[in-house]
Amino acid sequence: MGLAAYDIVGGAGEWHVRHDGSKNTYETKEAAFEAAVVAASLALRQGHGVTLTVPESESTTGAANAG
Repeated sequence: MGLAAYDIVGGAGEWHVRHDGSKNTYETKEAAFEAAVVAASLALRQGHGVTLTVPESESTTGAANAG
């Protein structure tokens, strides 16, 4: 089997998951991540190695950053 690579790229309302020359578009980085994880899970089941690359955020929100 081969390596299945998923790269999340984009910004502000237009995020993409790149894989094997294709690019799917999502409104949020989280939506792109969730879609990539589902695809990566299927690739794992099929015996592929998997890489998933997600850029860090310029600003963060959430419980981990609550004051």
